[in-house]
Amino acid sequence: FENITCVSSFCCFHVSFVCAGLLVGSVIHAEVVLFPSGKLFVCLGGALLTTTSSPGFHLMLPFITTYKSVQTTLQTDEVKNVPCGTSGGVMIYFDRIEVVNYLVPAAVYDIVKNFTADYDKALIFNKVHHELNQFCSVHSLQEVYIGLFDQIDEHLKMTLQEDLTSMAPGIIIQAVRVTKPHIPESVLRNYELMESEKTKLLISQQTQKVVEKEAETERIRAVIEAEKVAQVAEIKFGQKVMEKETEKRISEIEDGAFLAREKAKADAEFYTAQRTAEANKMKLTPEYLQLMKYKAIAANSKIYFGNDIPQMFMESDSVKASAAMDSVAEKILDLD
Repeated sequence: FENITCVSSFCCFHVSFVCAGLLVGSVIHAEVVLFPSGKLFVCLGGALLTTTSSPGFHLMLPFITTYKSVQTTLQTDEVKNVPCGTSGGVMIYFDRIEVVNYLVPAAVYDIVKNFTADYDKALIFNKVHHELNQFCSVHSLQEVYIGLFDQIDEHLKMTLQEDLTSMAPGIIIQAVRVTKPHIPESVLRNYELMESEKTKLLISQQTQKVVEKEAETERIRAVIEAEKVAQVAEIKFGQKVMEKETEKRISEIEDGAFLAREKAKADAEFYTAQRTAEANKMKLTPEYLQLMKYKAIAANSKIYFGNDIPQMFMESDSVKASAAMDSVAEKILDLD
């Protein structure tokens, strides 16, 4: 048993000496490594260490410590030649899909621990393939190529960010850029023809709109012209009505003035006749009548004499003589 013990002791001493020699050799041959900025570094010494190293100079033991660099600044991952099958069964290819993202420094250790330093292959590249095929499978070729193409990048950004937030918090998707997909030549020709026809249709529609707009403009112009003519006619009619009303009022005023003048004239004549009659009545005195009798006799060009001149005009009866004189006076007045 003593030999065995010695051998064992010698072996243990030998192993310890070898380990010490290796440790001393490693320290002697330790390397100083410069970690560049913009990245964090995870070190592995047989297993993933629990801390990360920042940029700068670090001591690394060869054959014992290794490191992986993880970029924490903004980076662009390019996913190339992504196949995509539409709901109609047509296979198309996207030449390049760019995913702009960055990793939060505080999440580096957990991301590398769960998905290795090449985390972007599992979390970004593979997810882009998956999400793009999910999108294409529920949309037609027309929607993917034309109708909804402008929404693909935003859709990929949202779905990637949702999955990363739940699976690997700390990866932030800034933007997604998608190139136009390649489609089969036969389908492409049909689409080009369709686009040509659509362009013709749009041109015809625009031409129709222009014609309709011109017709509408002409109609509006005609309506405005008709309204202007109607307004002018209405104004002229109003002017004529006002002129007639003015003439009517003038005529009424003139008629009133004429009637007033005639009435005044008639009143004046009536008054004159009345005053003349009153004056004549006042003149009918015996003396005046006697005077007028003599004037009448004197005015006669012929005078007839009877057998008894004094009784030619007078009778013995005075009453008869007075009546005769009154009759002569009335005749004289009638002559006047």
